[in-house]
Amino acid sequence: MIEKFGTAEWSGSLKEGGGTISTQSGALSKVAYGHAKRFGDEAGTNPEELIGAAHAACFSMFLSALMGGEGIGGIAVETTSTITLDPGTPGSPTVTKAHLVTSVKGDASADKLKELAEKAKANCPISKLLNAEVTMEAKTG
Repeated sequence: MIEKFGTAEWSGSLKEGGGTISTQSGALSKVAYGHAKRFGDEAGTNPEELIGAAHAACFSMFLSALMGGEGIGGIAVETTSTITLDPGTPGSPTVTKAHLVTSVKGDASADKLKELAEKAKANCPISKLLNAEVTMEAKTG
């Protein structure tokens, strides 16, 4: 089993507060996030763009593995994953969509590359995560 973690800190109310995000590897270290970064145009990061980056990276790696497994050479994959957050969903804002746009190059037919891209879309771990069981351990005090 492989486990990786990220951390987040938050202080204050939703709209006036702010926080930082860090990753186990240190690739992100106390990067600022907040309401205006998530729901407005303020520069900084937010959970949806981080999910999009993770999804694009996971998909690209998975597709590359599938292509390599088929003996395809000359592999190049460039992907964007756009995560849609609907802030007007009754109850709470909801991620409603993840849309992948990818450019794939390899020594294979366009039909074969599209077939493998469909497999990667359905089976990369982050695609699966977007419809996963969520568990929690909560500590208070």
